[in-house]
Amino acid sequence: MAHCTYCSAPLPMDSIRCDYCGSRNDTDLKGVHYFTTHELESERICPRCGISLRSIDLKLNGRFLVERCDECLGLFFDPNELEVLLEETVTNVFTINKSQLEAVRTMRKASESGAVYIKCPVCATIMNRVNFGTNSGVIIDRCKEHGVWLDGGELRQLFEWMKAGGKLLQKQREEELRKNALRELEREKRKQLSQPAGGGYYGGDSDFDLFGGALKRSDPDLFAIISKAIGSILR
Repeated sequence: MAHCTYCSAPLPMDSIRCDYCGSRNDTDLKGVHYFTTHELESERICPRCGISLRSIDLKLNGRFLVERCDECLGLFFDPNELEVLLEETVTNVFTINKSQLEAVRTMRKASESGAVYIKCPVCATIMNRVNFGTNSGVIIDRCKEHGVWLDGGELRQLFEWMKAGGKLLQKQREEELRKNALRELEREKRKQLSQPAGGGYYGGDSDFDLFGGALKRSDPDLFAIISKAIGSILR
């Protein structure tokens, strides 16, 4: 649980403003409230406030630059930077606290009235809204080419998700999906081998795979089909 740097009261998980003293708190980027300003202004623009972002160096394993808005305290990460920061900051997590994960997952900002799509700070194209880690409950804004935007307070939510074992649960579910898909592959292979010589895959003139796609009689390669399905699930 994060605390206000001014009055030490517990901070709401989804907010940068203290309910007790009303102060705005910067996101705890490395477990401490210290960072080094690298440049006064970045060429990148805050998608919320329309002002130039400020580049800051977190000095994580050397030089580690991210962009932050001084007004709304939102953060922009280049591709894979957010994942690196979470892995390096939250360590030694060995258990899954499902009740705490549920609290993080159901947390919503009081001011949030619906989905609002924002533009990438780099290319100004509309970003996709994605549930980070598939089950964190933190809806991030992602540009596939340039990176991820987090509103003020969302990084703290992701820290709490990691501490509660969210990453462990994600990996556990991915492994279960992989095993289920491999079992389905084996089942379909056995079914195919049991078909009479010259018979259709499922019989009749029109055959279909498990995912609704048409199969040719001469195409028995189910492994490629299942592998593609696994990739689409885990992507």
